[in-house]
Amino acid sequence: MTERLLTFVSSAVGDRLDKIVAASLPELSRTQAQRLIEEGRVTVGGKVVTKPATRLEHEAAFEVLLLPPAPASHQPEDIPLDIVFENSDLLVVNKPAGMVVHPAAGHVGGTLVNAVLGHDPDLEGVGDEQRPGIVHRLDKDTSGLIIVAKNDLAHRELQRQFKDREIKKVYVALLDGHLPTPTGRIEAAIGRDPRDRKRMAVVPDDRGRLALTEYRVVETFAAHTLVEADLLTGRTHQIRLHFAFLKCPVVGDTVYGRRTPSLPLARQFLHAARLSLTLPGSRERLTVTAPLPADLAQILDQLRHDKIKGTGPDLPDL
Repeated sequence: MTERLLTFVSSAVGDRLDKIVAASLPELSRTQAQRLIEEGRVTVGGKVVTKPATRLEHEAAFEVLLLPPAPASHQPEDIPLDIVFENSDLLVVNKPAGMVVHPAAGHVGGTLVNAVLGHDPDLEGVGDEQRPGIVHRLDKDTSGLIIVAKNDLAHRELQRQFKDREIKKVYVALLDGHLPTPTGRIEAAIGRDPRDRKRMAVVPDDRGRLALTEYRVVETFAAHTLVEADLLTGRTHQIRLHFAFLKCPVVGDTVYGRRTPSLPLARQFLHAARLSLTLPGSRERLTVTAPLPADLAQILDQLRHDKIKGTGPDLPDL
């Protein structure tokens, strides 16, 4: 099955949106319809609706974006893992750039899921069968810390901590340009891009989900800024979108930033550097860190060298 964008019209005034979507697409269960809505893949009258319990007020046209299903069963693979922490409930892995988190169309092997199943086959079936053990995600080209639950109790507890914003995630990013203030808080809703449903975008509040990012400038250069970003919510592509919204996109992000990277980097300069959580079944707080990988560290070294010499590129306005 390939990706499909389906359009239909419903006049079931007063019915819940998840019921309408499930009724209009018989191949979907009510639970699957709810997940599609929560992921922002359903529009009503051109507006993204993310609450399954929303009731239809009048006859309206709907669009539903269906993605190809991932394989139901995943093969363990002997892939080296950089394990930062492990106990009987969870793993924290330092994911390299270029690794996809879970199998999907075009990526049926070589993923983090395949690697952790090779490390511990008992993870099969933990949480979501399509993403066993996975509690949150990182983009393919984002490196850094990611949590993997090893049993269902831990999976539910970690999901609750994410939902209640008890897990602290700090990213290091290098931006094109300079931010208006040394510290700040970005509040801008994120949803599907109405012009391209395969992308996300900063959208009006009523068309997306609340997204909050706090940042702190760590170092400035002639045409770039190094920041730490604290995610208070976990929306898809949140950091990349929020800094692009401030006209300071992440270096190397050719989707939301400059089509031609401003520095010789083959991926986006974004790294999940620090993670703090409460260990399931205890009150003990765990904080782990992951150093910048070599490709990002090399870019910073060059910028610092240029800064000392008083040289470096000037960037045109976006």
